[in-house]
Amino acid sequence: MGRKEKLQVLHVVSEVVPFLTTGGMGQVAGALTHKLAENYPNTDIRVITPFYAHFRDKYEPQMTFLGETEVSLAWRTLYCGIYEMKLKGVTFYFIDNRHYFDRDNAYGYFDDGERFAYFSKAVFSVIELVGFRPSIIHAHDWQTALVIIYLKTHFNEAYKATRTIFTIHNMEYQGKYIPGTLHDIFDLRDNDLSLVEYEDCINLMKGALVCSDKVTTVSPSYAREIQTSCGYGLERIIRENAYKLIGIINGIDTELYNPATDPLLKKKYSAQSPGGKASAKKRLQGLFNLPKSPRKMLICVVSRLVSHKGIDLITYILDDLLNLDIQFLLLGTGDHNYELFFEDKAVLHPGKVAVSIAFNPDIAGLIYAGADVLLMPSRSEPCGLSQMIACRYGTIPIVRKTGGLGDTIKDCRAGEGNGFVFDDYNAWSLLDTIQHALDLFAHHPDDWNNLIAEAMGCDFSWDISAREYLRLYEELEG
Repeated sequence: MGRKEKLQVLHVVSEVVPFLTTGGMGQVAGALTHKLAENYPNTDIRVITPFYAHFRDKYEPQMTFLGETEVSLAWRTLYCGIYEMKLKGVTFYFIDNRHYFDRDNAYGYFDDGERFAYFSKAVFSVIELVGFRPSIIHAHDWQTALVIIYLKTHFNEAYKATRTIFTIHNMEYQGKYIPGTLHDIFDLRDNDLSLVEYEDCINLMKGALVCSDKVTTVSPSYAREIQTSCGYGLERIIRENAYKLIGIINGIDTELYNPATDPLLKKKYSAQSPGGKASAKKRLQGLFNLPKSPRKMLICVVSRLVSHKGIDLITYILDDLLNLDIQFLLLGTGDHNYELFFEDKAVLHPGKVAVSIAFNPDIAGLIYAGADVLLMPSRSEPCGLSQMIACRYGTIPIVRKTGGLGDTIKDCRAGEGNGFVFDDYNAWSLLDTIQHALDLFAHHPDDWNNLIAEAMGCDFSWDISAREYLRLYEELEG
């Protein structure tokens, strides 16, 4: 197909910053599209996302209502309103249907399959109404898998020239449903069953893997791991489609995460002038009623409290850890048993352990700035953003070598590095690594400061990753 004046790319995603994010996917979608639009003026980058109630009051006055259309989904004919907003060079379209999207949360409902089937089908109605025919449709995770499946089944003739990319942010959530949903919920036909059927259920991610032209994951290591051990049952399908699989490491928004300009910090700092980090630590200790001791290593965790994040390892060694000359601070929510465990430790060890069972981005930002060490001992981690944010603020990550953690953090004990890395998934490897970090912190302050400078000097911007995605788009367009 001939090259258009601009490369036209449509991202389809169920959440995107600054409007709504529940995790890494929303941050990635927002930062990547902004960086593509900013760095490559010969691209026309647009995003379609649901119009959730969460941001209606804040952003609707800044939007333009483009009109309404109908979406046909199996036996239903459904209203679809379309709003538009331009921000940082990116055109955003918001699909409005209050029955599906005016809810307290983005996910977690019995009809999520129907909600995102409607959203995926509505994408094509929006394309027709606004007159934007993309060269590339880039869909993210299972919630938009049906966009790629519908293109190959319902809209193949009309979209023969459109190429598709499916990005896996997390293999754990695949969009699995009982076979009886094929017709009435997902508006697929009997001869489409082979595309989505897997292990006696409908698996939407499997369908997107099979139907897409390219599949990306959020780190090179994760792209390898999901073919053998981290594919949550889809390893065989991923291996069969490995020829179109590529891992591209995520970046972070280095304008947002910048200790030299961060409005949360009372005293700004940088790699060249790092003095403000001590002020951030003192403030963080005060906020959580910990003694304001500059030479006591402050070890922090900012995480969902679930087992695959390595929380089980931390619980196993915490008593041993508390025998060391450290302070321990945790922010997060998740498994109720983990929440109770850490809250009990805070009660038993006042002045040494502080815990906030909450999701609070501002507090997380203060932790990234004020902590000495961030623990991320994950069993699996597609990419991870926290370790990169921590480096940006001079907080040293201790990570297990898996997925994007191993791709972004190099062990300083092996020479030049920006953190501490251990291989084996066991509690004693984690404890040993923490002890090495404590020894460097306590007895070799000049080396520790050099490590901070090394971490803060890492380039985790989206520039490199955006360039790789652009190369992939151009390859697909031919």
